[in-house]
Amino acid sequence: MAGKKGSDKPVVIKKYANRRLYDTGRSSYVTLDDLCEMIKDGYEFVVYDAKSGDDLTRQVLTQIIVEQESKGETNLLPVNFLRQLIGFYGNGVSPLVPNFLEQTFGMFTKNQEQMKEQMSKSLGPLGQQMGQIVPLQAFEEIAKQNMAMFENAMKAFGNFVANFPVGGKPTAQPEPPPEDEEDK
Repeated sequence: MAGKKGSDKPVVIKKYANRRLYDTGRSSYVTLDDLCEMIKDGYEFVVYDAKSGDDLTRQVLTQIIVEQESKGETNLLPVNFLRQLIGFYGNGVSPLVPNFLEQTFGMFTKNQEQMKEQMSKSLGPLGQQMGQIVPLQAFEEIAKQNMAMFENAMKAFGNFVANFPVGGKPTAQPEPPPEDEEDK
């Protein structure tokens, strides 16, 4: 099937006026849950408006996130994070946010893969063997790497954010303290 990560072309999904989604690769209608499973299985897809040809991928992916969050099983987006993210729209740092988030999630994904690999090595091919304990040192090291990466990113990002708070207006520089008459 086209669209698997690393393949040349993503699967093309067409969205019709009646809001139905059509997978052109499988020649069948799909749901948002189907698209969610495709993502989990590593498939890339793009969504186009069937009539105008406009790219609707971002909107459909956002819709999938909203549906997943509304299920309430596992909420990945804390309310405070959502507020901060909304606050970045239209302020001076908004062009930096997408790259920052991509880099941060890229490192998180890499660390997650390292952790899975370490667990696989620790537990051996037969899974959990009696009496074997997963070494905590490996997890501690990954956590330290993750924290260091996040701290470095926040330091670099912090210089911009400090001057552009959630409201989107630059903060005023603090005024120097008034001079005492005696110091003159």
